[in-house]
Amino acid sequence: MREEIFDKLHEECGVFGIFEPESCDVASTVYRALYALQHRGQESCGIAVNDDGVITGYKDTGLVSDVFTEGVLRSLPGGRMAIGHCRYATTGAQHRDNAQPLVIRHIKGGMALAHNGNLTNAAELRTEFELNGAIFHTTSDTEAIAYAITRERLKAASIQQAVCRAMDTLKGAYSLVIMSPRKLIAVRDPIGFRPLCIGRLSNGGWVVASESCALTAIGAEFVRDVRPGELITISDAGLESDTSHCGHKGATCVFEFIYFARPDSVLDGSCVHTARQRAGAFLALEHPVQADVVIGVPDSGLDAALGYSRQSGIPYGVGFVKNKYIGRTFIQPEQKERENAVSIKLSPIASTVRDKRVILVDDSIVRGTTIRAIVSLLRSAGAREVHVRLSAPPFKHPCYFGTDIDSTDNLIAANHTIDEIREIIGVDSIGYLNVDFVDKLADNSTCGFCDACFTGKYPVEPPKMARKSKFEEKIGVAREGSE
Repeated sequence: MREEIFDKLHEECGVFGIFEPESCDVASTVYRALYALQHRGQESCGIAVNDDGVITGYKDTGLVSDVFTEGVLRSLPGGRMAIGHCRYATTGAQHRDNAQPLVIRHIKGGMALAHNGNLTNAAELRTEFELNGAIFHTTSDTEAIAYAITRERLKAASIQQAVCRAMDTLKGAYSLVIMSPRKLIAVRDPIGFRPLCIGRLSNGGWVVASESCALTAIGAEFVRDVRPGELITISDAGLESDTSHCGHKGATCVFEFIYFARPDSVLDGSCVHTARQRAGAFLALEHPVQADVVIGVPDSGLDAALGYSRQSGIPYGVGFVKNKYIGRTFIQPEQKERENAVSIKLSPIASTVRDKRVILVDDSIVRGTTIRAIVSLLRSAGAREVHVRLSAPPFKHPCYFGTDIDSTDNLIAANHTIDEIREIIGVDSIGYLNVDFVDKLADNSTCGFCDACFTGKYPVEPPKMARKSKFEEKIGVAREGSE
């Protein structure tokens, strides 16, 4: 069940892979890495281990700590390679079958696959494969990727050659970690929508991960990011790079810097923490206001609030205590109940805001439900004025590349003017980051940004089947018609 009481974007997932020089307890290392990547997906998780060419996996719905108990970890074999995944579903329902990694067995061996992103031609690929006799076991677009690679592997001389050929048929966002009996492969789509990086262990082993924070968690040294379109192969021969799909203009999802990634991560050469502070500073320059204190909405609004405070000279304050023990099952179906639930998640510190003119900094507004409830909490705690500042431009257009916003139906900025939004959420003023500042957030980025959710200018063609939910609906209709 999705965490609907907090109207935030949700990113699809996090991936991790490891290649060790000698057999060891690789599952425990992947477990620690997935803990560090838990923020990228909390619906399901899994680990697949390669024990001398035999791939064994375990996956289930739930958090990493719930799925991988001590007994489950002990049941997984040792080995030289393993991959892991934590998932938030953007395509495919939340149930165990859609959990990853996917483990595929075919005449040329086997393969395990973990995917972060969203294909824009998943439905078309699936139809093509099914018409040729393929039987799908999930409603996730990741299985279409697995079939594309397997089809090429039956003809190709190597797994990396098969993956390279499959990339010609894949459209959209995909950062992949793939494990064959002898090789670990990391792939990033030619646009580089989703992050992927390479690390080195002190014993000479290699790791790949969605974010550098996972490398820190296991004591690995950051080496570099995987370039957009690059295919990395790690084997006993070392690390090899295939750049035949490189050369496109990169466009990392800007929300990786604004919201998705952990602040201690470095993406495409830029520190997320620094980028968020810079966004706050831009807000202070563009939307100044007389106020007594600057506070942030935990957690992603805190860095931007600090940047606003430093630029404006207005004192920074801790405005909320976040209840860390609320489970994801605390979800109420009615909007009013969802609004009330915010007060259980966040508690205002009255001494910070009482009789104060407050600047409240958050990363974005999607539906407007949560920010309205938060503003109400501040008013109840005695705030005299509340001025909202957002470290992202207005979210007006659907995203098809790995988030769960696939239509404009619930986007408040797509259906209301800024002044109307101000009235709806009940604030004295509101200010969004100017879209012209988006490209300036990262200080050393080796990749550009995708800002289509703000501008409507997509770096690749949007899917013909616009709403991702229709991918699963189409599958269901096809199945019902065949019964």
